Amino acid sequence: MNKRPLYFDYAATTPVDDRVIQVMVDCLGFEGNFGNPASGSHVFGRDARQAVELAREQVAQLVNARPQQIIWTSGATESNNLALKGVAQASPESRGHIITSQIEHKAVLDTARFLEASGFEVTYLAPDSDGLVSAEKVSAALRTDTLLVSLMLVNNELGTVNDIPGIGRLVREHGALFHVDAAQGAGKIAIDLQEWAVDLMSFSGHKIYGPKGIGALYVGARALDRLQAQIHGGGHESGLRSGTLATHQIAGMGAAFALAHEAFAQELAHIQGLRERLLEQLADVPGVQCNGCPTQRIPHTLSLTFSEGQLNSSALNAVLAYSATSACNSASKAPSHVLLAVGLDAQKAAQTIRLSFGRFTREQDIDAAANAIKVAVAAPAPFWAVAPS
Repeated sequence: MNKRPLYFDYAATTPVDDRVIQVMVDCLGFEGNFGNPASGSHVFGRDARQAVELAREQVAQLVNARPQQIIWTSGATESNNLALKGVAQASPESRGHIITSQIEHKAVLDTARFLEASGFEVTYLAPDSDGLVSAEKVSAALRTDTLLVSLMLVNNELGTVNDIPGIGRLVREHGALFHVDAAQGAGKIAIDLQEWAVDLMSFSGHKIYGPKGIGALYVGARALDRLQAQIHGGGHESGLRSGTLATHQIAGMGAAFALAHEAFAQELAHIQGLRERLLEQLADVPGVQCNGCPTQRIPHTLSLTFSEGQLNSSALNAVLAYSATSACNSASKAPSHVLLAVGLDAQKAAQTIRLSFGRFTREQDIDAAANAIKVAVAAPAPFWAVAPS
């Protein structure tokens, strides 16, 4: 049996924590909490509803929101769609302008393009060379007819962190709504939705050691009456997202957010130490470029560009499971739109790897990764990977 490579792709997805798995298992089977949360006439439904509401409280606690402001969805992609389409479809005719950036996740970019084709005007802000979208650039793009600004908290390829509180204040003063994709941020950076001027925020379960297929959308007071449901049939989730609630997935996401809240400081320090350890060991590798702002970032994600022909990816793939780009770009085999937007050309983007660390990454894994990269740099590239002169 072949040995599995070391996992360095936590930004794509995380393994479900064993403690979360147990919470989910307790919601399955006849002896478990299997009832329909909408069946309030008997104990099975009421028990399931109790588990759902506990999870809502757990998600809200991590981001300092009120539980009733958390709406369950199937994931951050649906949350992004509900936020953008829901606001657009409920908008007055006087506001038809949307602002986003060139380095958003495809769940936002593709939705923005859909709205553009439907008659809305969309401004795609360029990031600076550090992968940041500044408050000043957002301010300059705001117009009298701006309806919505949608920006990510943490970039999924670079790990850079936008100034969401500062941008939010500008957007709110202007009267527009502010949506933030926080799929990569929850559990990695402190989020305070009582203080931040954010109206809508998207979350994902599987980025934080919870299950796939479950997410949430925070809906603040300013957005509540300016958001149109995208899925109808039963009026679940305050009428914003119909469908029978998946108790086991919701309970799992809640447990994952609770664990992240409990271990936030300890986990952040652990990941910071891992990143510093890896960078120290790669310091003597010539020609390696670390992409993204060195200070305004999370430590969990590292984007490295190597000199042309320097990295033997075949040798590296045998040891490490990593990404050459984000998962959404990998599906299309296209160069990373994020790396292109921050100034890399297609050739350099193709020579870039994304390493992302997580809860179960150990110091010995970091040492093995550093060694594997050095071996891959020293090893001659296979003949098919050498560009013709």
